[in-house]
Amino acid sequence: MSRFGLRRRGLESVIEASIRICGVASIALVVLIFTFVLREGLPLFKEYSVRSFLTERGWQPALAPPTGPWFGLMPNLWGSILVTAGAVVVAVPLAIGAAVCLAEVAPHRVRDVVKPIIELLATVPSVAIGFVGAAAINPLVKSVFDLDTGKSALAGSVVLAFMAIPTIVTISDDALSAVPRSFRDGSVALGATRWQGISRVVVPSAAPGIIAAVMLGVGRAIGETMVVIMVTGNAGVLPDKGLWYAFTHSVRTITGTIGAEALEVAYGDAHYRALFMLGVVLFVITFLLNFVADLALNRRPRRALQ
Repeated sequence: MSRFGLRRRGLESVIEASIRICGVASIALVVLIFTFVLREGLPLFKEYSVRSFLTERGWQPALAPPTGPWFGLMPNLWGSILVTAGAVVVAVPLAIGAAVCLAEVAPHRVRDVVKPIIELLATVPSVAIGFVGAAAINPLVKSVFDLDTGKSALAGSVVLAFMAIPTIVTISDDALSAVPRSFRDGSVALGATRWQGISRVVVPSAAPGIIAAVMLGVGRAIGETMVVIMVTGNAGVLPDKGLWYAFTHSVRTITGTIGAEALEVAYGDAHYRALFMLGVVLFVITFLLNFVADLALNRRPRRALQ
């Protein structure tokens, strides 16, 4: 082997080793963070039962004994699920429709202008979007649905949907663009219209990437803090008057609770430990979402018309 070949092989070995080290370091860092959060949160159950944490319907850490305090996961988890589900209902159809339009319908000139703008929206600071939600979306929701206050899960869902759409559009567009041209040509050769080819061939073939995009968008929504603090009202009580009532009234999310109270607690007390346990729950939810996204990405795409 020539000197150039030996040098190239040595360089490739160094690059491969660096990539391996970075990958292992990333995994180790995540494990260490999770271990730290879990270690700080578990002592809560020495003075507060696991059952109460999982089933209590209120979050009232300032209540004095014997009435309180209450460290209930349910109102926080319910708020996170409600706001995220609403954001998904709004964002997914709009984002996938926009991605299909960009990848399959829009002229290249339009695509070259619109896609960078959509990607740029993902860089807008969440606190700025929160201000827009508080100043525009909350009054609009209050007026349209004749509510006492616009701070609600509905307002939070609309704002989080706006934040999730750029992520879903960008990744879905890349997945659709990666479908081989032969798939489109084959559908036309078999007599399919353009829309039939898109809906029955292109979109199903890109489904793993689209699902992964949706999961990442959901992760963006469920992990957001500033927006939900500013537009949802942060009421830490589990409502019991129906889904629509819950959707149009104030809720408290896991991230909102941690963000609003983390700087107000005394180190080592029950409230401090309870916030770390909320962090553990959020970690688990995020891991599950990433796991589902990974399964979707590794799923073998369909290679034949059905």
